[in-house]
Order: sequence, then structure tokens, then C-alpha cells
Amino acid sequence: MQIIVLVDLEKQKQQGVHADIFRPFPLILLHTPFGLKFFDYVAKTRAARAYARANTYLMPFITAIMLFFIILSIVNLISNVSAREGIREIGPRANLLIPGINPFLPITYTLVALIISVFIHEAGHGIVARVHGIKVESTGIAFVLFVPVGAFVNLDRDELTKATLKQKSAVLTAGPLNNMILAGISFAVLFATLSSLTPIASNVTSNGIELITVAKGSLAERIGLTEGSRIISIGNSEIQSQVDLTQVLRSNIGNQLPIVWQDKNGVQRSDTFSIPSNSAPDKPILGVTATSVDPTAILEIYKQQPLRLLQMPTLDKSMPFSDFMAPKYESNLFGESFPIVANTFYWLFFINFNLGLFNSLPISILDGGQLYSSLIESRSKMNKNRLNQISSAVSTITILIVATSLLLPYLPF
Repeated sequence: MQIIVLVDLEKQKQQGVHADIFRPFPLILLHTPFGLKFFDYVAKTRAARAYARANTYLMPFITAIMLFFIILSIVNLISNVSAREGIREIGPRANLLIPGINPFLPITYTLVALIISVFIHEAGHGIVARVHGIKVESTGIAFVLFVPVGAFVNLDRDELTKATLKQKSAVLTAGPLNNMILAGISFAVLFATLSSLTPIASNVTSNGIELITVAKGSLAERIGLTEGSRIISIGNSEIQSQVDLTQVLRSNIGNQLPIVWQDKNGVQRSDTFSIPSNSAPDKPILGVTATSVDPTAILEIYKQQPLRLLQMPTLDKSMPFSDFMAPKYESNLFGESFPIVANTFYWLFFINFNLGLFNSLPISILDGGQLYSSLIESRSKMNKNRLNQISSAVSTITILIVATSLLLPYLPF
């Protein structure tokens, strides 16, 4: 689970900022009247009123899911050396939900998904606010360097302050809940797309394992293996899985072995190599990641274990719709265009899921923080300064927990 660092545009409205251009440039807000009419129209429907009633008490559930993932991440990082090393290799940029900075976010897919996600998030706030008669002062589109990156709504702060706790809860929960609902729909469409795939006959083979990645300067690179190569055998053992590869290598530390492989053009090659006698037990020997070359078996794994789809296809290249595996399949629904459909809905799921969870945290500038501050205030007879101190303490503790999960891989232990 990745912890995302994302500033919700919602916080700008809480600061009473209504200017079109923010400093420092390049954040530009273009105010439009179209959102106000849309919110009023939808808010009058029976479905909107039912939704506003149903979501009132759901924020704690979303918050609990997020805290569970954070704590699980911390426990895993403390107990798993490989996990810490893997994150260090990826680098801190992977914690940012910013296309172009995070190296694992494809710019086009994630930019489109981010725009849709923020629109959905803000629309939830605006529509439910109007259901409860809370004025929406303005709506609009947010641009960074004239590229649209989302939307915003400015609620009347006085009316929101006067609203009941249930009304505030419904308004503030609507944004994260909208994201979670869209994430669920996107995941369902992704799985349906996956279920429509069949392997292309020419790609079905049971010989060897195919290399997805070959690390720079690794033993595999020195042997001559490249991405797309297929290891057939090492020594006297046929290699049919990553487990076979690991077992053969670990049982021959310090030995010289023959290796047979096919390059990515299908030409069979052979050589001999020596496994260093000082190979560490927790370090890879060849420096490769590989997958079974049987597309049918791989597809069945993901159909039977759909939670494997939570991993990013840019990290797990064995996913059937990754750039590496997609050419091995065709879809009876989308034909050769299925990778576009699958990746679109994967990134919609990924960004909405993380955006919804993150905004539910009890941090003052986020939806969760505003709701829990109102809850503390409504349930306590303390003076306002004391209540603000409690809210700030909760926010600070949450920030420290999130920061811990981000910094753990880089601590010396």
C-alpha cells in the first residue's frame, strides 16, 4: 500500500481563498456558474437525498480502512528487510500522486484519472451541501500551467458552521465516499475486462520462464540475458517457475553451471556461469524478475486472486494488461484495445481509492479532520481554545504516523 501525498483543493475553500490565480504561480482557478446549476438540479432528485442520508456515518469506516493500511505498512516495513530495501530502491518520489514526478505513474492515464477523481470528489461535497440547503458560493476548474487538474467548490462557511453535525458529516463524507464508490466500480470493470481475455495461441508455451526485468550490472546481464529472454534450463534442471530458478541457484552457490536460454527473438543460446560463493541469502543471485511463459496459467492466477490487481502494472509486469504481457492476449469484448480499457479503469481505481482514503484521515486540512473536529466540538463542553488544542493534537499524531510509514525504509535499523 502506498501512502499518497496529495493536497486537496478543498482546503483552499476553507481558507476563504476566492482569487482566480494563486501565488506562487502556476495554480489557476477558473470560476464557472455551470457547477452551481448542476448541483441544484441533482440535489432535487430522490437519489441525491437518499445518498445524503445514507452516507452520514460512513466516514469513520473509510478512516479505519486507511489507518489499517498505514499500520499494516509500518508493521511490514519493520519486519521485512526486503520491503525496506525495495522501497529505498524505488525512492521517495513513488509516494507522490503526481504524474511526471512519480516514475511509476503513466502520465496520460493518471492525469485523466486524477482530473475525473477530483471532479467526482468535489461534486459530492457540492451536491450534498445543496441537499441540506447549504449555499455553494462558487465552483470551477483548477489548472496548473494551463493544464486542467481537477475542480473545486467553495461552500458558504457561515452556513456550514451553522449546519447540524449530521449535515456536516454528510457533506464532508460525500467527497471521499464518491471516490470509494468510483474505485469499486472501476475495479469491477477492470476485473470484467480481465475475464474477457484469452491467450493468443502462438504465445502458449510451457518451456522455461520469461524475464521481465534484468538489473543493471547483474550476473544475468553479464551472462547476456535481457528482458524478454526465456531461461530453459540451468545445470541439469529445467526451469518452469521462479521457485525452480531460486532453488537451483541457492543449491549451487559457488558452483559453475551451464545455462540454456532463448533470446527475445527466439534464438536459443547457451553458456556457463559461476555463482559467487559469497552470495547473500537475502539477495537475488541473477538479478532478474521472471514469470511463467504460460499466459493461460498467469491469467487464471489473476482471475482466482483478484486482490493481486492492487499492485501497479508498472511494478508487477506479470499483470495481463501490463505492457509486457498485453501482447500475449486478446479480448472478446474489446479486441486488441483491451489494454487501454484495462489501464484506464485500473488507474481510475488506484487514484480514487487512495484519494478517498487519504482525505478521510483526521488531519485538519482534510475532510476527515474537519469532520472529527466538529465531532469533538459537539460532544464536549470545553472552551474553544481547548477543543482546538485537542483537534490539533489528533491531527499532529496522524501526520506523525503517516510520516513514520514514509520514513521507515530510510532509517538505519
